[in-house]
Amino acid sequence: MYPTPLPPSSKTVLEILDAGGAMTHKEIVSKTRLAPRTVRYALKKLKERHLIIEKFNFRDARQIIYQPRPQETAEAQPACV
Repeated sequence: MYPTPLPPSSKTVLEILDAGGAMTHKEIVSKTRLAPRTVRYALKKLKERHLIIEKFNFRDARQIIYQPRPQETAEAQPACV
């Protein structure tokens, strides 16, 4: 069974994270100009595929920092979970 392709919003978010490094949800919304709900959905799909990492934000504990997973680690993860 083939994994379903990523939605366009997830591809956009991943490209922004690859180019800009670690960001909060609010920063991603600002950079992509996507709706906050769309960004949450995109992040969810990227997490399901192990393409991003969530980190604790020590400056503001209410926010999570998202960053792309290093390529060698992402390739080692299963494509469909």
